[in-house]
Amino acid sequence: MKIAVCSDHRGFRAKECVKGVLLRAGHTVQDFGCNDKTSCDYPDLAIPASLSIADGKNDVGVMICGTGIGMCITANKVGGIRAALCHDELAAEMARKHNDANVLCVPADLVGEELIKRVVEVWLNTPFEGGRHERRIVKIQEFEQRNGPPDSPAAGAL
Repeated sequence: MKIAVCSDHRGFRAKECVKGVLLRAGHTVQDFGCNDKTSCDYPDLAIPASLSIADGKNDVGVMICGTGIGMCITANKVGGIRAALCHDELAAEMARKHNDANVLCVPADLVGEELIKRVVEVWLNTPFEGGRHERRIVKIQEFEQRNGPPDSPAAGAL
């Protein structure tokens, strides 16, 4: 699987840890930054990473900032992205199983690296359940198609 990863300065250490987990599991990782603990702005990283998923260059994404909230809000502005903020394994499982989330956002300041690794592993290994959940995803896609950002690569393609 091709996975986009990014973090701001507060999530840098956790991102590096997650990259190792992903690479050891055989995934291809595209790192959109940041590259050290120097203060940076999460939209500068989340937007290009999200666009790479929306246009099919990457399959899914993992984004990390202090609370996970900034990355999640930013990612969800890109058409075709369904980002979920997950603090534990159950949230990660349900984000995939019921919501077919294609971006996982995790909070580096609120959970430890071991839990982040488990959340990422559960999220990646949980399939979308489909069924009644599929019609809900279709409704989101139809709304985006009608009302999404006109310059998004995913707008109109759903």
